[in-house]
Amino acid sequence: MNDKPQYRKKDFISDQEVRWCPGCGDYAILSAVQMAMAEIGKPRDQIVFVSGIGCSSRFPYYMNTYGMHTIHGRAIPIASGVKLQNEDLSVWIATGDGDALSIGGNHFIHALRRNMNLNIILFNNEIYGLTKGQYSPLSKKGSVTKSTPYGSLDRPFNSAALPLGSGSTFFARTIDTDPKHLKEMVIAADAHEGTSIIEVFQNCVIYTNKLHDAYTNRLTRDDNTLRLEHGKPMIFGKNKNKGLICSALTPQVVTIGENGVTEADLLVHDVTANNNASMLSSLKFPEFPIPLGVYRQVEEPVYDDDLVSQIQDVVKEKGRGDMQKLLDSGDTWEIK
Repeated sequence: MNDKPQYRKKDFISDQEVRWCPGCGDYAILSAVQMAMAEIGKPRDQIVFVSGIGCSSRFPYYMNTYGMHTIHGRAIPIASGVKLQNEDLSVWIATGDGDALSIGGNHFIHALRRNMNLNIILFNNEIYGLTKGQYSPLSKKGSVTKSTPYGSLDRPFNSAALPLGSGSTFFARTIDTDPKHLKEMVIAADAHEGTSIIEVFQNCVIYTNKLHDAYTNRLTRDDNTLRLEHGKPMIFGKNKNKGLICSALTPQVVTIGENGVTEADLLVHDVTANNNASMLSSLKFPEFPIPLGVYRQVEEPVYDDDLVSQIQDVVKEKGRGDMQKLLDSGDTWEIK
């Protein structure tokens, strides 16, 4: 007998009116996540979506699960508390590049370092959308925004290298215009033990419209993106005739059939190899295609599992604590 709930996408659609700008990529992300949740099949009362502040942070309202809309940059520590209080919950964080990487930057890197069993969906539109168009930590140098009217002087973070350098055990990239691929990344993240992060190139129709168009537009994305599959050669292009090789430790784009290059010469994707993920994170468009898929997926100790084990060991050794005894211990005074 199969006790697993049988869900459809509509079961994860809440009764709240979705309030994003027409044309916003968030709609596609929401739809793909709802489809993924139906396929994953976990009970809705065991799923929690947590968000901070930003357009993406409306997400919990639109998911027919438990949810918390918290404060700017603080979604990750609140989600961590939720997870540690009930380790059986499936905890998801919806956040933007400003919310996660600016005011929430320290929480972001330390969550990845700890490797708690959390799932982070990072909406990347390279702008603060809800607060009306200020530049973000991912805005390109020279970006003219409401807060940088003469062009940003800041160098942006490398949004793949940052989580990988922080110890991410699962990092994936996808795009808002390919719901099938996005759904696959959500399902893969759910299955991962430890902190997973999915970066989604997302269109902001108001402030950065078509920013990612070259590699998200259905007409051009095949030639400008590299679809990663573990154990398979790195081939891309509408005609599947381009690929990546490594020469003198430097990645190069080649055409299969030219200069004697064959498919056997191409790099093979390995999600467990650190140097492979690091190389992929260094590829810059338009010199190279944008890699989409799982960059890295490895098994490492999971923080919440270790914490539960530690508590059990201490209780076994010392017994359960007495809160009143703890409060009365040490130097105490009674004030009258």
